Amino acid sequence: MNVPFFDTQRTIEALLPTLEVELEQMMRQATLVNGAQVRRLEQAICDYTGARHAIATGNATDSLIIALMAAGIGPGDEVIVPCYSFFASLSCVLHVGATPVFVDIEEGSYAMNADAIEARITPRTRAIMPVHLFRQMADMGAIQGIAARHGLLVLEDSAEGIGMRHDGRHAGLLGAIGVLSFFPTKTLGALGDAGMILTDDADYALAARQIADNGRDTKGIAQRNGFNSRMDDLQALYLRLRLPGLAREIGWRAHCAALYQHGLAELAPNVAPARLLARPAPQTTVDYAYVIEAEQRDALAAYLAGRGIGTEVYYPRPLHLQPCCRHMGHREGDFPVAEAASRRALGLPMYADLSEDAVMQVCSAISDFYRLSPALKGAKP
Repeated sequence: MNVPFFDTQRTIEALLPTLEVELEQMMRQATLVNGAQVRRLEQAICDYTGARHAIATGNATDSLIIALMAAGIGPGDEVIVPCYSFFASLSCVLHVGATPVFVDIEEGSYAMNADAIEARITPRTRAIMPVHLFRQMADMGAIQGIAARHGLLVLEDSAEGIGMRHDGRHAGLLGAIGVLSFFPTKTLGALGDAGMILTDDADYALAARQIADNGRDTKGIAQRNGFNSRMDDLQALYLRLRLPGLAREIGWRAHCAALYQHGLAELAPNVAPARLLARPAPQTTVDYAYVIEAEQRDALAAYLAGRGIGTEVYYPRPLHLQPCCRHMGHREGDFPVAEAASRRALGLPMYADLSEDAVMQVCSAISDFYRLSPALKGAKP
């Protein structure tokens, strides 16, 4: 059988009877954009995360831009970011006219290396923006300590972080403001683009809500510069219906991750299965993605594709080596951990509809690749 990298057909089919009833009622609403369904989702997300304020947006990239704008960050300011992430973690800083300042990542977590942050702080630094990638949060205790010592804001790119917690606090709520992504592939995915801003600060919440609605207040008067990033009620409805099953889906993801861990354990040194780094404070992890590091990564991905197995390269090039960053003067070798990850990291299928048989099929195919490859030694079939 084919194993797609991502598939939620069973989830959608299970929700269809309820969705059809609710959709019929929703279509009678006066407003289908940023309306009653959006308000209900915002409250549900507050209840789930513990946030005092949740502001729905069109997508998580917009959410990051809005968060920076709400914090007053712009031209002349510097924001410290990891050099290994999805491009939006960089582009949001560029969009507000600020300057991204890169740091390398930790081996294993792929998150910003907190030990590298202070060397990058200058008088122009305004904020640190950690990114929570794949399975666990960044070292938020260390990052918060650095920010407090230097009087900096912490803005969390927690797009992948729903369900993740640090010492009981949900991702996105340890800094001044954070974001969630509901892109279809995320742990809680919509039918299309959708995002959310989380904060406990009423002033940031007001600013974010106005910016996302063309800068307008509740009377329609523009109080600040903004743009249109409102969530459709269809996405809000679908997300609200999925939210009660999120704990079960997260549990199944953890089960699939454990199967991968067992199935790939004997393929060292050619395959390094995903791992978690110890943190001083208790953490709740979520297997949004299952990422291995592999010898001959690209050849492995092509081999798996030939066997009907989808994969995803995370990430094909670190941010500091993207063409649009040439003017920053970085060279290969500046951030070696991120550069090595970009050459070796490969995402395997991971989603709530994934079956045990599919996981074992993926593990078997990876084993076959290394068993059959004459260029590699050391893997056990």
